Amino acid sequence: MTKKANSTHEASFRDPSGYIFHDNGILRRVIHPIYFPQYSKLKESGFFKTLISKGLLISHEETSASEEKIIITPEKIPFITNPYEWSFDQFKHAALHTLKIQKFALSKGFILKDASAYNVTFHKGAPIFIDTLSFDFYEENTPWRAYKQFITHFFGPLVLVKYHGTEVFKMLQTHIDGIPVSLIASMLPSKTKLSSTLYTNIHLLAKMESKHSEDYKAETKVAKLSLKAQNNIIDSLYDYIKNLTLKEDSEWGNYYTKTNYEAAAFEAKKALIKEWISPLKPQKLIDVGGNDGTFARAILDQVPQVIVTDIDNKAVGLNYLQSRKNKETNMLPFVCDVLQPAPGIGFNNTERTSLIERLHEFEPDVTMALALIHHITLSGNVPFEKSAAFFAKFSNQLIIEFPTREDSWVESLLVRKREFINHFDFYNEVNFEAGYKKYFSLEKKSIISGTKRILYLFKNIS
Repeated sequence: MTKKANSTHEASFRDPSGYIFHDNGILRRVIHPIYFPQYSKLKESGFFKTLISKGLLISHEETSASEEKIIITPEKIPFITNPYEWSFDQFKHAALHTLKIQKFALSKGFILKDASAYNVTFHKGAPIFIDTLSFDFYEENTPWRAYKQFITHFFGPLVLVKYHGTEVFKMLQTHIDGIPVSLIASMLPSKTKLSSTLYTNIHLLAKMESKHSEDYKAETKVAKLSLKAQNNIIDSLYDYIKNLTLKEDSEWGNYYTKTNYEAAAFEAKKALIKEWISPLKPQKLIDVGGNDGTFARAILDQVPQVIVTDIDNKAVGLNYLQSRKNKETNMLPFVCDVLQPAPGIGFNNTERTSLIERLHEFEPDVTMALALIHHITLSGNVPFEKSAAFFAKFSNQLIIEFPTREDSWVESLLVRKREFINHFDFYNEVNFEAGYKKYFSLEKKSIISGTKRILYLFKNIS
């Protein structure tokens, strides 16, 4: 689905304060008069300026102002990732980022009026808050109105992941408004009730929610909460999340420590990729199935914008932490299962766009797919022509690696097919090229020295 030259963002109906629209490729935000008092105070007090200078809030420029509306233009974010596409550490840092903003807002007489995980994305190697209109005035002795939303969008999912693994994050695709507190509580071990933080913020919250579930007239009085008590809750949540760790085994998290070729072949592959990338001079590149970013990192100095996907949460997490350590602001890792890319979700399936649509809009100059096609074909049973059609949807130049039948990983995958092994006789170099030539022209082809693998450079013919 292509964005119209001037169209309102599909999720904007949720915010009465304003809306986002596309203005000939530029994203802008309209502010309604109902939000003028908050916006003016946030602007004049230096609140926005401080958050932006601290790297907490996306920067913006005021484009125009009238009695009917104010238009601001936020800094462009090249690629938006959604919460269900984050590694554990990314999700954890996004949660802490939200709490930092709420803590700062309280100190200045404001609050976050909502704490949706979709208000955060990753930009220049770090989490960034992107909803400029998500602030309101703090009213004395009132609780944080977005508290429950923070629990269902951030705290609850993180705690569930601690006990059940990162597959839990996929639940957010079907729970765009957060995982229900009752469901979170039911999935946690009984021993979690012994934790004061978990009992108060999940189990007791679920109990209170159930107690007042039939309060259709909203007759239950809103409890008073002092500013100090509210800060204590935020500090408690912050400390708990900060200390969360994940012990989860993964198949691909240490992939490059068990590769089936020698160090010299590994370096030869890097050198070949760099040689092919250099004359293409790409501004944007995606490495699909890029594991911990090893090969993308080899060409990071040549490409201004690099995104790296992998199915393995641990590998993505390693890449994310490495990019932060190295201050690689042009590297964006995220989780993606190529066999089941993130769909469009929300009302009418359009509030959050599908991965394929976002990649199409990103328009990478080069796509890399290394050590991936054998998994797509042999593990996913996807014919070559279909995987070629997938890459053709968003790829201009495609650098793809083909492990031959003699490759040890391919041999292993084929052996696991047992009695169905003969169904995969089509897996060979000739059929691979024939399938991909339906969508691409073959530009270059080279055996990777010291391996049973072939590197291809294809160009989209559409």
